[in-house]
Amino acid sequence: MIDNPLAGRFDHLWHSLLNWYAENKRELPWRTTRDPYAILVSETMLQQTGVERVIPKYVAFLAELPTLESLAQAPTGAVIRLWAGLGYNRRAVWLQRAAQEAIQRWGGLPSSIADLQLLPGIGPYTARAVACFAFAAQVAVVDTNVRRVLRRVLAGAGGNGDGAASLPEGQLLALAERVLPPGCAYDWNQALMDLGATICTHHAPRCLSCPLQSSCLAYPAILAQGAHIQSSVAEAKPRWKESPFVGSRRYYRGRIVDELRRLVPGSVIPLIDLGALIKDDFSAADLPWLHDLVQELAADGLARIGDEGCVALP
Repeated sequence: MIDNPLAGRFDHLWHSLLNWYAENKRELPWRTTRDPYAILVSETMLQQTGVERVIPKYVAFLAELPTLESLAQAPTGAVIRLWAGLGYNRRAVWLQRAAQEAIQRWGGLPSSIADLQLLPGIGPYTARAVACFAFAAQVAVVDTNVRRVLRRVLAGAGGNGDGAASLPEGQLLALAERVLPPGCAYDWNQALMDLGATICTHHAPRCLSCPLQSSCLAYPAILAQGAHIQSSVAEAKPRWKESPFVGSRRYYRGRIVDELRRLVPGSVIPLIDLGALIKDDFSAADLPWLHDLVQELAADGLARIGDEGCVALP
């Protein structure tokens, strides 16, 4: 454990952040429920997908599949269709498999972190999130935003790309557990997430608006470096580009699934016709490449190869 200069002063930290959260918390639909299934759906969707994109998809998904049982019993193709627009389509398959296995083993979603992690697609973060937000477990939930806030506030400044000190993951989780206010895990974890998403952002932290400014070990260094602390999130310029994605295997896998979604449920499409839809210059010479991609998707549960090489959703 690091030698934390804030030890003994967590009560001020708790008071400052929780008061800020009470006045500034984001109104998100998954915060209006403690249904474990709805929480699992939201946490699965939020993996690698922004909140604004998730909100309408979350609402539509639960309108169509409102219970764990309805998800477990639905045709996999229907689940994949509902996932359209969220990307990383394997998450839809993992979510359904998790529902099926949870019902088979426990009759519903288990409440313990250890049991949740036995389900397909559920890692340590998601298990902690479901345990805390659905079952009121008093545990730390550390996502990207929380990780950044805790490293800046409790570990100080550093050259880690976001102005925060580097901290090993295990040490960070131990610190997150140590600073957790008694009996307030739900609000505390949500508050840290909101602070990281709106104030303590990666590229342009709005330190002058931060409720933890007086306690933050990184603030003096950020201020001294002139890090545009009054900038809004919109003014931040991304430091990376995703241009290699276009034309990649992941790109074409996504296009294949999108085309299969457009099929009438129960229908199939010949491989050569599918190729013409996903690639402008597709030719017969590309058939082995396409067949390989479709086989990958079938292995992931995202496609079905039928007679004479025809393809459909599962």
